[in-house]
Amino acid sequence: HSRQPAQPLRLYDMEGCPYCRVVREALTALHLDAEILPCPKGGTRFRPEAVRIGGKAQFPLLHDPNNNTLMYESADIVDYLFQTYAGRDVPSSFRDRHGKQVLRSVAVGVRGLRGLRARPSRAPEQPLHLWSFEASPYARLVRERLTELEIPYVLHIVGKERWQDVGPAVLRLKPGPYQPIEGGKRALHFARTGHMQVPYLEDPNTDVRMLESAAIIDYLEATYAR
Repeated sequence: HSRQPAQPLRLYDMEGCPYCRVVREALTALHLDAEILPCPKGGTRFRPEAVRIGGKAQFPLLHDPNNNTLMYESADIVDYLFQTYAGRDVPSSFRDRHGKQVLRSVAVGVRGLRGLRARPSRAPEQPLHLWSFEASPYARLVRERLTELEIPYVLHIVGKERWQDVGPAVLRLKPGPYQPIEGGKRALHFARTGHMQVPYLEDPNTDVRMLESAAIIDYLEATYAR
């Protein structure tokens, strides 16, 4: 179990960066939400801000206003998140850093330059909200597009909470109607949408609420791309 911070964590991030990915994996494991400030290469919206407050163009960069903490290095950030918000050491699944980093780099390479380079876009007045978890391939497509368009968003983590959650929505290990854990983050998401499906996007700038990665990407392109 982990405790949610009083003020949102702020992560300067690139979806296509393998080092950023390990931090988002830790956020998923701890069920911690965060405000994502996309810093793609060539970006002008948040990348200069990250350099100003941190001193260099290196990502990921975590800002935790709850403890006045600012830090680089994915391994250090993961250690900090587990120690601070779960009161425990990093699990062994995060310790094989070299081997896992190779796999993350391969995964990123397969996606080409998606989620790494900025594209012209219009800035929203308010951050968008995305319900997601790191391993979802459909949510990844949306996060890539949000990064490329430099659109800030609040990442609401709805990762799997038990073995019955494992598997796609139509083919879980436990058959029958899906029942989330009462009081959990998935239960809140299920009540909000009537589905245990990600990605789910809410845009407070337009009052749009939508599921389905392809539809969300079309919406982002039509609304924010230039």
